[in-house]
Amino acid sequence: MTDDKDVLRDVWFGRIPTCFTLYQDEITEREAEPYYLLLPRISYLTLVTDKVKKHFQKVMRQEDVTEIWFEYEGTPLKWHFPIGLLFDLHASNTALPWNITVHFKNFPEKDLLHCTSKDVIEAHFMACVKEADALKHKSQVINEMQKKDHKQLWMGLQNDHYHLIPGSNLEIPANLPASPNNKFDQFWAINRKLMEYPPEDSGFRYIPFRIYQVTTERPFIQKLFRPVATNGQLNTLGDLLKEVYPAAITPEDGEKKNQVMVHGIEPMLETPVQWLSEHMSYPDNFLHISIIPQPTD
Repeated sequence: MTDDKDVLRDVWFGRIPTCFTLYQDEITEREAEPYYLLLPRISYLTLVTDKVKKHFQKVMRQEDVTEIWFEYEGTPLKWHFPIGLLFDLHASNTALPWNITVHFKNFPEKDLLHCTSKDVIEAHFMACVKEADALKHKSQVINEMQKKDHKQLWMGLQNDHYHLIPGSNLEIPANLPASPNNKFDQFWAINRKLMEYPPEDSGFRYIPFRIYQVTTERPFIQKLFRPVATNGQLNTLGDLLKEVYPAAITPEDGEKKNQVMVHGIEPMLETPVQWLSEHMSYPDNFLHISIIPQPTD
């Protein structure tokens, strides 16, 4: 893979300032103060919310505490989607901090999967990595790795998050400097192998990607798509969208109706999908693309 380490670091250290508030109908023994965290975009909600859970459990009766779940403006947040994807999909055009509501009751069985332990998150994460490698390398790379390599990928995700002291100024930069305990190098020492391809090829067999929209019941769109066209030209993000979801492309004479978001930015449609896959995939090795309505104001 081409070595744009600054891009990889910017993606890895992306953070979202977030305010967690207990749902108003939850019964508490005293007032529940909001809890502020800087959430890593690349992680999963249920992986980084132990402090949130402990904070609100302090004011609740133990018999009222069941499985924790989160929602944003009435939409339950899927824990198996990366945090950055959830934000881009549901809240990318709102002011920070991101206001998430915490629930301990009435788990929405129809909308969310249960997450009973971090083992469940690890199993989901590794299943995605394996699926991505099946698309990229016919599973050859992941199958040649040892169990300890798989574990090192997962341990790399045990990334630091930051506790915020509530104050008047919450204009926090999206990307903070690396903490001393970061796992970036640990993760990429292994993940680099998953991003390589034979020098005689111009890219992966297929690009692992998923396209999400808030305007449909379908969880995501995923199809086979090669990074190189039959004429040898590199396929671009625009080529991918034209083939898979043409409604996302603005006609030359038309008004822009959608934003195409990856990691909180709108990549140029001329960007090769091979480069995006190598540099802007989430740790699960998928390129998660959000198609959201263009803000009207």
